[in-house]
Amino acid sequence: MISDPDADGRFARLRDRRRIAVLPIRGVIGGAARTEDLIGTLGHARRNPRVRALLLDIDSPGGAATASEALHVAVKRVAAAKPVVAWIRGTGASGAYFLACGATRILSFPSAVVGSIGVISVRPVLSDALRRLGTSIRVTKTGPFKDLGAPWREPTEADEAKERELVDAVFLRFVAAVRGARRLDEAAIGRVTTGEVWLGTQALELGLVDGLAEDEEAALAAAQDLAGLPHRFPLRVGPRRTILQRIGVPGAGMGPPGERWVAELEGWMSTPRLRS
Repeated sequence: MISDPDADGRFARLRDRRRIAVLPIRGVIGGAARTEDLIGTLGHARRNPRVRALLLDIDSPGGAATASEALHVAVKRVAAAKPVVAWIRGTGASGAYFLACGATRILSFPSAVVGSIGVISVRPVLSDALRRLGTSIRVTKTGPFKDLGAPWREPTEADEAKERELVDAVFLRFVAAVRGARRLDEAAIGRVTTGEVWLGTQALELGLVDGLAEDEEAALAAAQDLAGLPHRFPLRVGPRRTILQRIGVPGAGMGPPGERWVAELEGWMSTPRLRS
């Protein structure tokens, strides 16, 4: 009698329904990475009794501060119920690293880009261009900060102080999440909250990740070990990817050009990309 190993594997999958869910997080948070969809998927993974562990497959430069923190909270909720492994495949910077801090364990590809722990607020100032065009803007507002960040005027000292206050407040929340997840002392926190990025190997030395994983199988093995499973049967979760997304067409699955496209472009432009 000839044994069919593939048939044995299929039978094992049917007999044992326990799975490791794999959730890809691709692109800018608030751009290609749709926050509401990801939070919904994380909730389903937390409630699904078949899912015994979760693997976050991350390649993202981060994104909106509020959305990143919301994903961090959603990941922590899953990790409170079952093991979560965050694997940084290519880039895990800024808000993407923020959400990874909610996981049970963080792994990185050796040459992945990790870090960028910081907050930035960017806006154009078009007052000189409008003046040259002979254009003026009339504003009626109820408070001095109602048009904070408006591009049609130069910021005042009070505007700059208020914007700095907001940036610092978000930064403190980010730092608190990193400190709690990585258990770093003040000196170590000071070294990693400069806004710079590191390779995965350097991030390991700095305590930003727990280990290195060169492929998805190694990351799944870590999730399997944490969950105490005898196998590592993956269950792909998240929005179904279109054919254009699978072949890597830029902007595929993001809908018509709009705010998401701008966020995606800004996110990748602000994060170092390594090429060889």
